[in-house]
Amino acid sequence: MEEAFRKEFNGIARIQEAMVDLAKSLAEVKLTPQDLANPVSFQLAFSRLYETIINVVEKGGRKSFIAEVRFKDSLGNVISFAVDLGENPPPFSTDRVRARIIVELYEEL
Repeated sequence: MEEAFRKEFNGIARIQEAMVDLAKSLAEVKLTPQDLANPVSFQLAFSRLYETIINVVEKGGRKSFIAEVRFKDSLGNVISFAVDLGENPPPFSTDRVRARIIVELYEEL
C-alpha cells in the first residue's frame, strides 16, 4: 500500500452515554423529504421511529459511551459522525474534547 494523499482535520467531540442498539436501529430508519410532505406521511414516519424505539427499549439495549465528532471539511461543510468508545467511561475530565481526523487516500495494487 503506497500512500498517495493525506489530509488532517481538527474538530470537536462530545462524549455521552447512549444505547448503542437504539442508535444503530434509528440509523436504519430513513426519513425522506416525502415523509415531511404532509401530515399523513409525517405520522407514518413518526410511527416507524416510535416502533423502533419501543422495540429496542423492550429488548433492553446495550449502553455504551459514544463520541459525536464534528468538523468542517475542505469545502466548509459540517461533517458529523459517531465513534463507539466502549462500555467503560473514557479517561477524560470533561465531555467535550478535541478531535483529530486523518484521511488517507490511496490505491490498492
